[in-house]
Amino acid sequence: MKTFAKTLLVALTVAFTSFNAAQAESHKPIGQPKNVATFQTSMYTTQEGKVQIALNKQTGGTVVVRLLDQAGKEIFTQPVGKRLTKARLRLDVSGLPDGVYQVEITNGVETTTQELKLATQKPVAVQRLVAVN
Repeated sequence: MKTFAKTLLVALTVAFTSFNAAQAESHKPIGQPKNVATFQTSMYTTQEGKVQIALNKQTGGTVVVRLLDQAGKEIFTQPVGKRLTKARLRLDVSGLPDGVYQVEITNGVETTTQELKLATQKPVAVQRLVAVN
């Protein structure tokens, strides 16, 4: 009888432990990366029609920079690796049609979205008045 009780106790302990382990793993968030790198960004346009993106981040996680059009279609994607701490990107947007675009920078958990409006300026005729004394 003692052997049966010990065997039953061991079996119940193993079952209870495996049940708790299964429950603990089921509460983990799905699809989130293990290592998340915090980041800071700045973005500006240049006179040549290019967009300059500066990205500073921590090591240990990847950050992805995307350029999306109005329909949400990706035009440009650049991942920044785990070991890099700085990235400087220059995107030539002079060939893109006029419209509203979005620059999306994400580490998998936190996402920063900045709007980019492209509009071609129409040439303006300069009127000059010359007076002779």
